Amino acid sequence: MLVVLGIVILALALFVTELFPVDVTAIIILVLLMVLAPWTKVSPTDGLSGFSNEATVTVLAMLILSESIRRTGAVQLLTQRATAFVGNSELKQMMATVGIAGSLSGFINDTPVVALLVPFASELAHRGNTSPSKLMIPLSYAAMLGGTLTLIGTSTNLLASGLAQQLLGRSLNIFQFTPVGVVVLAIGALYLIFVAPRLLPERVRPRETLLEEYEADDYLAELVATEASPLVGTSITDVPAEAEFGGEVIEVLREDAVFPLSSDELIRTGDVFLISASHADLTTLIENWELSPLHTVGQKSTLMGVSKEETVLIEVIVPSDSSLIGETITTDTVLQRYDAILVALRRGNVRLPRVREAEFTVGDLLLLQLPADELERMAETRDFIVAREISREDYRYGKIPVAIVILAGVVGLAALGILEIQVAALLGVVAMVLSGTLAPNELYDGVDWTVIFVLAGVIPLGIAMENTGTAAYLGAVVATTSQFLPTVGVLGLFYVATVALTNIISNNASVALMVPVAIDAAQQIGTNPLAFLLAVMFAASAGFMSPVGYQTNLFVYGPGGYRFTDYFRVGAPLQLLLAIVTPLAIAIFFGL
Repeated sequence: MLVVLGIVILALALFVTELFPVDVTAIIILVLLMVLAPWTKVSPTDGLSGFSNEATVTVLAMLILSESIRRTGAVQLLTQRATAFVGNSELKQMMATVGIAGSLSGFINDTPVVALLVPFASELAHRGNTSPSKLMIPLSYAAMLGGTLTLIGTSTNLLASGLAQQLLGRSLNIFQFTPVGVVVLAIGALYLIFVAPRLLPERVRPRETLLEEYEADDYLAELVATEASPLVGTSITDVPAEAEFGGEVIEVLREDAVFPLSSDELIRTGDVFLISASHADLTTLIENWELSPLHTVGQKSTLMGVSKEETVLIEVIVPSDSSLIGETITTDTVLQRYDAILVALRRGNVRLPRVREAEFTVGDLLLLQLPADELERMAETRDFIVAREISREDYRYGKIPVAIVILAGVVGLAALGILEIQVAALLGVVAMVLSGTLAPNELYDGVDWTVIFVLAGVIPLGIAMENTGTAAYLGAVVATTSQFLPTVGVLGLFYVATVALTNIISNNASVALMVPVAIDAAQQIGTNPLAFLLAVMFAASAGFMSPVGYQTNLFVYGPGGYRFTDYFRVGAPLQLLLAIVTPLAIAIFFGL
């Protein structure tokens, strides 16, 4: 038991410090459990069972089904009609955002729902002259709440169902806990619609265009003087006249020195011009004056030689698994792959003074210009989340009815008990491919492999805790609180403890750690173990108080221009409200 406790503590430390990516941490824990089998009582078969667990298989299939729905353009059509309906009313915008995100997340995994709806919410805000900051956090929270409606709403629910099968001998039904989910979503939606807007600051002002949002009528760029530039040797004060420059040179940067336009310093090779200029002016500067964008230093840019109609301007977010993280413009090759020019970079509500030296990090908001024919490819990569809705001509609109029927069939077959959820989901994947809704080579494009490996890695930890008596020991410790707390109070205690973990570590990891303990505590108290499992499951989908509490919170961090404290300001009251409502709802519907 001590060895397993040590591994649990190690897992917590690695998840919290993020010394390794969460999926790598999960695999490290998995390997340790098998290597230390004499003490952990986890055989190789048990250790690898996470990969064949019904939760892992179902999550994999549901992510593919979500990708199939996305490919049809059904969500885009829905959001376009909603945009036309809500107009300039902030209340209607909030109701549309919360309503669509909350309802869709019950049947499509909540993570891709938020990824799909970030452009919608952003466009909704800009067209209605509302700050995107008012809509982005409610979008994320509504998706999280909607994920509690059904078994397939989030991977957390499926993992909890898999643990229920192992520990209680029965998995959860697809709509078994929907009554509680409806109460949670309804209370949460009312809070998000009527209270959250009063607590959310306008971090990003309403703008009609991306460039206006970056407080520049022209592009903000950093251009480097190459050896061949005629400007080398020219006084800084003479640069605008010499270059016949129509934009604005803000300042000239040289290593750690910053020169104003009034400086008599002579331009040297490698000097960086911080410039606000139009596309045409930038083209002239690059082609005629041998200035180079940051990502093509030492090379000839091919982008600026094409017409404005052949380029696009897009806003993207750097997600947690992006190859850009830790890189800079001068070391990264991802942007070069798409011949993309970085026009501006924002981190929260602060624009970094030196784009050249900034290391990309999770949540960074980038304004990129790239060839129009590269847009499709960039939209498909995992290195970016496109935060502005883009017009795609390859949506399979004709397949929308087919996709909806297939998804409804999956839900119906599972709900009626005709097929197990994992079998129904896999059948749905096959149907999507055979119907042409999803091409075979697109099968895994929508799969978040980080989630899959985290699931496969943490499931054996629950087995180890059960086999060695660790869960029973921890459950007994918590069960002692029943001497001075009512059963619903102990239930609430598990909810709060899981919430605290979820706001620090992965939601799936917190479920894997807490479910075995909760079930053992319930059995020792002599109460309903299913109620305790549900309390942990619902709490794991309630990471409202930090941007790292749930992956969807990171998706909206950049577009909303948020600060870390914004999540606590809005999330803490909601967390407190649901900490009361959820245990009571579980007690009412499932009994103690």
